Amino acid sequence: MAIHTQLTTLLDIDAPIILAPMAGVAGGALAAAVTRAGGLGLIGGGYGDPAWVERQWELADGADVGIGFINWKLSEDDRALRSCLERGVKAVLLSFGDITPFASAVKSSGAKLIAQVQTLEDAKRAADAGADVIVAQGTEAGGHSGQRATLPLVPAVVDAVGNIPVVAAGGIADGRGLAAALMLGAAGVMCGSAFYPCDEALSHDHAKDSAISGKGDDTIYSGLFDMVRGLNWPSEWKIRTLSNNFSRRWADQDRALAEHLSSIAAEYRAAAPGDMQTVPTIVGEAADLLTQRRSAADTMADILLTAQALLGHPPAALT
Repeated sequence: MAIHTQLTTLLDIDAPIILAPMAGVAGGALAAAVTRAGGLGLIGGGYGDPAWVERQWELADGADVGIGFINWKLSEDDRALRSCLERGVKAVLLSFGDITPFASAVKSSGAKLIAQVQTLEDAKRAADAGADVIVAQGTEAGGHSGQRATLPLVPAVVDAVGNIPVVAAGGIADGRGLAAALMLGAAGVMCGSAFYPCDEALSHDHAKDSAISGKGDDTIYSGLFDMVRGLNWPSEWKIRTLSNNFSRRWADQDRALAEHLSSIAAEYRAAAPGDMQTVPTIVGEAADLLTQRRSAADTMADILLTAQALLGHPPAALT
């Protein structure tokens, strides 16, 4: 199965699907599975722990994968990025902050530079900085994002960045989303939530079950979980998760949070890893489309088959 676009040609892949580099979820095994199924798997380099990143490279077992990092965190410590570039990584995705300080190092290493952006102005800056691929991420995405929606953001970015391939992200978890993104002018999609419950994902078994039973209506976009985890995320990017007892308890309680953050954070840290009524299930508005636990290869095949069918025949509403 293959769908060829400008993205697949640039990255030498068969399917225009990139695995979102979900921190703590997209490890080496999941990234490798997506790559071997025809897409591009990205390890979630997240907060830049060099030892963790090295372990995930080992688990990728030689697959041609890339890695994603958080820009503002790299500004504090870029050791993991430098190690990956020395290794000869295929592609590096940079998101949440200015890519300029790292762009030349990535490109001179031979890796493809993928910039994930949340605004049109950031897309233009990424193009000027030499990005090979630009991911236009809508706020429907699970995890951190900005505040623009995918549907209007993607074609605006396509129009703004010339011949640079644009990848749509946010709320895309099946072949309908891939086909729609291609119609918007994107050259592919980046999916996170679709792979969150996969067998190879590092997400806890209870988190996978929570994602499958969750609904898009149940997601929240909030800084709560960053606060209690002690992560100093800039205010323009919050995190989308499924709501749970913990988030409902502290919703609209900004003053109480500020006054008692230490004890609230201690309560959070004391929760068991699989306590999904305390720790977050980090999926987005595409949660409604997550129906079963299965392999990454099966997820890829389902997305591609559905997209191919839609691209080859008019939708039922038009017949």
